[in-house]
Amino acid sequence: MTDSNGLLADRNEAALVLIDLQERLVAVMDERERVLAGAVRLARTFALVGAPIIVTRQYPQGLGSTEPVLETALLELAEAGSRVLGVDKTTFCCSREPAFLEALSATGRSQVVIAGMETHICVAQTALDLAGRSLSVQVAADACCSRDRVMHEIALDRMRCANVVVTATESVMYELVGRAATEEFKSLLRIVKG
Repeated sequence: MTDSNGLLADRNEAALVLIDLQERLVAVMDERERVLAGAVRLARTFALVGAPIIVTRQYPQGLGSTEPVLETALLELAEAGSRVLGVDKTTFCCSREPAFLEALSATGRSQVVIAGMETHICVAQTALDLAGRSLSVQVAADACCSRDRVMHEIALDRMRCANVVVTATESVMYELVGRAATEEFKSLLRIVKG
């Protein structure tokens, strides 16, 4: 467990989980541009600090591949040596998919930061289940969405009640880097500015 009891994102303990940011699902989301931008910025920051990334796809035959903007960024990060793991699933809760649990276990991390779609379905089920497994769980609320904004807000409230930390993309990014006046911080600023 981290010194902050999992309340702050920790570069040595955190793994990023990007849930179901797929072409056909993204296409029906009103807030897709904000969510995709947040997911890309999170992925770039996790790569910057050497932390692993797990990307899930829900039933890709029906929902398609990972959205191209995100897919391109993830491929670039993987080619540069970042640890990017992919898991296809049919369960709504990621952790009910054995391949996901294997990928998460392989990271050796005790903290999970989640972004993706939809907040009230796959994101919430995964966050709640992982919290129940004694992992420290954070959800980047501005990098998640649902087709219905009310469902998104209800899910965030539900997760808060279960001790999931609901946070913001930039909060996670700055917590991972931790300090200014470094080359890493200069790289972070380039990511923030997009």
